[in-house]
Order: sequence, then C-alpha cells, then structure tokens
Amino acid sequence: MEPGVYGLSAKATLGPAETARLAGLAEDLGYRSWWCGDHVVLPSPRVPESPMAPEDPILDPLVHLTYVAALTERIELGTGIVILPQRNPLVLAKQAASLDVLSGGRLLLGVAGGYLEPELAALGVPMSERGSRTDEYIDVLRALWNDPAPVAFHGEHVSFDNLDANPRPVTPGGPRVVVGGHSPAAFRRAVARGHGWFGTGSSPDALAEHLRGLARAADQVERPAHLGQLEINFMQVDLVEVTATAAHRYAALGVTRLTVYPLPLDDADDVARFLERHAALPRE
Repeated sequence: MEPGVYGLSAKATLGPAETARLAGLAEDLGYRSWWCGDHVVLPSPRVPESPMAPEDPILDPLVHLTYVAALTERIELGTGIVILPQRNPLVLAKQAASLDVLSGGRLLLGVAGGYLEPELAALGVPMSERGSRTDEYIDVLRALWNDPAPVAFHGEHVSFDNLDANPRPVTPGGPRVVVGGHSPAAFRRAVARGHGWFGTGSSPDALAEHLRGLARAADQVERPAHLGQLEINFMQVDLVEVTATAAHRYAALGVTRLTVYPLPLDDADDVARFLERHAALPRE
C-alpha cells in the first residue's frame, strides 16, 4: 500500500509558495501520489449537496498538477476526480497527454460522472446523460491516445472522422484511468473501463462495503484483460487523522494507494505537520 495526499489545490494551500513547499515535503517524506479534485463552478448560495461553499477557492486540477509536476520528480499526479461529462473529451485528451509528457508519465487520470446538478446544468450537461457521457468520453480519450491515425469515433455524444492528436502520451496505452464513485453504475464503470477505482469513506468498514459493491459489479460486467487487476485507491474522510490500526486494515483490504486528506486545516504549517505525522503510517 502506497501513501498519497489529497486536496492541496484548495483553500489555504493553493498558493504557489505553499504548493511548492508542500509538494516538495510530500515527495521527501515518501508520499507516492498527489491528488486534487474538480469543480468548475459552484452554486451560490450553497445547496445541501454541494461539498464546498461557493466562496471556497479550488484550482483547475490539470493546471494545478502541471505546476506540481514542475516542482517534483517522482510523485504520481492524480485527479481525484475530474467531472468528466462536463469536459470536452477531445480537449481533455490533449491536456492529459500534454501533462503525461511533461511529467514523464506520472499522470493518474481520475474521472467520475459528477452529481452536482447546478454545476452540470450550467455546463450544458443534463443529469440524465452524465453516465452515458462518462462512459463514452473514456472511450474517446483512449481512441485519441491509442488508435492509429487517422482516428475516427462515432458515439451517441461524440462523432468525428480523420483526426489525430499529438503528442501521444508517453505512458503506454495512455494515462491510467481511475474511476471514482460509489453507485452501482460507478462500480461497473470501474470494472469495465478503469485501471483503478477511487473511493472515499469514514473507515475501513466503509471501504469493505464499497469492495462488496465492486465484487457485485465484477459479476455483472466483463473486465478487459489489458486493464489488469483493479487498483483500489481510497481516501478516509470525516475523521482527519488516520490511525496505524486503520492503516493496517486498509492494507489488509487490498488498498493500492491510501490517500490522506489534511483539510480542513487553517494554514500550510498545519498541513505540513499533518503530512509529517502520517508519513510514518504502516504500509502493509
């Protein structure tokens, strides 16, 4: 099990100096992945289902990760997640390939369908189409990264002929796609289309329940052989501190990357101390 850190593209830790300090510290402490979330816009006033207040700042994940890529050498760079149906998949394919090239193949492209209706609607995505768009857009990304030129694609939401996009990613097959979410559809999408799954919960018991959902999905959809074994990425929320006992259990449950979430903390000094405390968590 590898340690990761999440959420430092928002709130008190999004500035250039703070990002440089914390990214270097995380890499020096042995964190193996750095993750950030995605919201293009937020409803104002806040609605109950919104995870953030409208005045809370959050950077674009691909811009943020490009900056972190220039500051680091080894740490993997993960979107946890990009709300895929509200992104143009051709533009995202170019952005992800560019970041993969500039980072030397360190990008983990986490995606999900989203759930915040005001944000999706403002970006022209009906809630009823978010699942079908997410599935199709993953296929578009892979076509543009891998298919021989000229590339063609004909789906329900995207259709084109005689295109190519270079540079192609340096990662063979393109960046690893990590599918987020806890719904039956998200579990099926992770099994059928993702190298990995990204989930959240308050405890190892919550993860165990999600794993049962993934197991049910594996009985319902076929997993392509080229994706390999499904990687399990998990972030503990609600309780800020992760204990050694919990870390042992996460490892026993088969977690590939255990991601800690230092927010909400007041400033970068608090986050640095949090990272130092959690760097020593057990990894097996």
